[in-house]
Amino acid sequence: MDIEKIQSLWAHLHCLSVLQQQGSFTATAKRLGISKAAVSQRIAELEKACGLPLVRRTTRSVQLTEAGYRLAENTRQEFENIAHQFATVQELATHPRGWLRITAPLAFSRQQLIPKLQGFMSRYPDIQLDLNLSDNLLSLEQEAVDLAIRHTSTPPDTYVAWPLCQTRSLLVASPDYLNKHGVPSHPDDLLQHRCLHYPRSQRTATWTFEQADSSAAQRLTVPITGAFVANNSEALRDIALQHQGIALVPDFSVQEALQTGSLVQVLADWQPSGAFGEYVYALRPYSAQVPQTVRLFVDYLRDAFKHGFNVSAT
Repeated sequence: MDIEKIQSLWAHLHCLSVLQQQGSFTATAKRLGISKAAVSQRIAELEKACGLPLVRRTTRSVQLTEAGYRLAENTRQEFENIAHQFATVQELATHPRGWLRITAPLAFSRQQLIPKLQGFMSRYPDIQLDLNLSDNLLSLEQEAVDLAIRHTSTPPDTYVAWPLCQTRSLLVASPDYLNKHGVPSHPDDLLQHRCLHYPRSQRTATWTFEQADSSAAQRLTVPITGAFVANNSEALRDIALQHQGIALVPDFSVQEALQTGSLVQVLADWQPSGAFGEYVYALRPYSAQVPQTVRLFVDYLRDAFKHGFNVSAT
């Protein structure tokens, strides 16, 4: 078949690709904005040009033959790429608008993300934000989420990961608690304290610390006990503010409390290890085209969090 004849069938091939995805002539016609008869005619002309049946029709369903499936599958990616490139060009001439669906951890969102959204919403008033607060890593594909904000050290390999800022895990307690129970000078001293911690999978709760000195890095794991466990750093912070123990939390959860002096850092010479992630990332499954709304939001967050979290006391 000559090239001109093939080029005349581009619309027919696209129709077959959409039919594979939609599964019916009616849905395909609606998706393409043409009549059902036009869909049937395009498929018939494509079958005639190929010289073999591509679609198996019954009274209840439409299925592609092996040849039809192979043809649709092998050309689908090319049509998707064309759609992506066209959308990219369209964005150049359009004002940013539309829904942006985001999932983010509960504590981080309440304490850090939400207070920073006003600037973005004022800058792009036609972008609508749909924020899902969840500590679970939802499937972005299944949940129709455009972007995930995650506190982790190792983002998934199949995702594009934009680092927003670095974070640290900190031990904190209220001055009243420390005045009453004493200030630990070594991780082993935690055995005598009430420890507020995030639940992990191991049976015995432990905290691990690292200390770097002039000779070599030291790593120490100690068992801890306490009267309160919570899978939310905001809750751990609030119980620490009630003078109930020493909490291990990410720095963004106690930024304000440390600055006001209502909480103070404990064992500052020892860095907790492995309790929480070391970075805050914006994550999205890899794709050839990143929507304009996602790019604008990621750029805004990278600027908003570029200085990380200042936890110095005032």
